[in-house]
Amino acid sequence: MELTPKQRFIKALNREPLEGRVPHFELVFFLTMEAFGKLHFSQRAYGQWGQMEEKERQLHREDIADLYIATAERYEHSAIFLHPCVGGYEEVFKLIDIIRDKTGGKYFIMMHGDATYSIPDGNNMLDFSYRMVDDPEGMKAEADSWVNSALESAQVYAKHGGLDGYALCADYCLNTGPFMSPSQFSEFVTPYLAKLIKGYRDMGFYTIKHTDGNIMPIIDQLVQAKPHALHSIDPQAGVDIAEVKRLYGDQVCLIGNVNCGLMDTGTDEQVRESARYALKHGMPGGGYIFSTSNCVYTGMALSRYEMILDIWRKEGNY
Repeated sequence: MELTPKQRFIKALNREPLEGRVPHFELVFFLTMEAFGKLHFSQRAYGQWGQMEEKERQLHREDIADLYIATAERYEHSAIFLHPCVGGYEEVFKLIDIIRDKTGGKYFIMMHGDATYSIPDGNNMLDFSYRMVDDPEGMKAEADSWVNSALESAQVYAKHGGLDGYALCADYCLNTGPFMSPSQFSEFVTPYLAKLIKGYRDMGFYTIKHTDGNIMPIIDQLVQAKPHALHSIDPQAGVDIAEVKRLYGDQVCLIGNVNCGLMDTGTDEQVRESARYALKHGMPGGGYIFSTSNCVYTGMALSRYEMILDIWRKEGNY
């Protein structure tokens, strides 16, 4: 029996052998206006949601679900990454249920789920750095409380059903390396990341740890936290998927590595070569999901994304 996209995605996350095409997805596909003539959810305003009658809210829910599904269908994504726009748990439940009902559970459904420290913005970078020295125990208590809250939320989703996993999207690294030193990272992030992932796993959820930048100084800690996958294996920061696959391919699924920078500024041949390199070194032995090294973001040429998909369809087959 032919596997569904969701089943193929899960096999890749579990590093199990696959036949046929390598699974594919993107964290976000922002080019919905160009592709479908509809604004992406992040670009819409829902300020009058509470004022709408239920009939109108349901039309919006259906439209949101249809756009997620249309993106997955056209670009052969195996997973749908939800970005809830309005409401609390009940609204997310309704969106999950609509997508499930419309597709028969065909796609892997995930949400944001990180609760660890990420790179602070420029306004808070100095304060954050001072606090690591001046108030380390307070920071650890805060980190632990964030994880506990995230796991409490996950229990609500686990009880409802329909959600398959979480993408953990706290960014830790710049192109030159992690914001914290490896020793600081081991103190303020790794224990809480490991606790978060274990909690999600114990509830039956899959976990994908995303971070841009040069992860190599802390990649051993990321892998030891036991996510199912690492995304985005960022070539713009010098992260080589061939080396990561050699070192950790038997421990974690790899997602990404098609160079987003080249997709904006490179030649067509450079873009094609980046896609081929990711497939060549990610595919062997399974445990690989094809993706850009970030997402299909606003301003990227849709033709460039379609170009790498042409390479994937022709050359991304076991």
